[in-house]
Amino acid sequence: MVVATEEMAVYCFDTLVGHYSGEQPPPPAFEEGVHPLFVTWKKATNGSEPRLRGCIGTLEPRQIVSGFKDYALTSALRDRRFSPIQSKELPYLECTVSILTEYETAQNYLDWEVGKHGLIIEFTDPDYNVRRSATYLPEVAAHEGWAILETIDSLMRKAGYNGTITESLRNKIRVTRYQSTLYTMHYGEYAAYVKKNRGEINEAPVANGSK
Repeated sequence: MVVATEEMAVYCFDTLVGHYSGEQPPPPAFEEGVHPLFVTWKKATNGSEPRLRGCIGTLEPRQIVSGFKDYALTSALRDRRFSPIQSKELPYLECTVSILTEYETAQNYLDWEVGKHGLIIEFTDPDYNVRRSATYLPEVAAHEGWAILETIDSLMRKAGYNGTITESLRNKIRVTRYQSTLYTMHYGEYAAYVKKNRGEINEAPVANGSK
């Protein structure tokens, strides 16, 4: 099974740095594969808790080299929830790469574990008779301190449902649970990796804003 690695996070940083410098990123130092994946960017300043700046990926398997290259930029620049990340933010960023695995159909909306499973929910909006869907990665519920019910209700809102959430509606949700491996790298760690392995110092100032 392919697991998320340091080199995958490095490649995402390389891709974003290359976007700002106008240069092609170095070739990836990991093997090709076909898996669902996500790229998450967070920003921390003045020792604060890292705050989300972008998170986009695919729930369908795809080539991971082109996938990480595409989603490193898409999540940084085109997550509609946030303004695009600017080059001056680089020293304060951390990147988490996720490889999704172990897709299973849950028996009901309660059939999953906080901290272990990510979720894909699908249901019909009774007010508009349209299908809605949304996902949370495995780490989201635990990070937010949510229990199972809070997570499901939050996902329904994320999917765009604004009506009353009833037990009857929850029981009609189709839930797919999955697991993931992930690797998180701060910009300071990325700059140290580049200096050690390539003899280069990245153009952006080295800083680790998460501690």
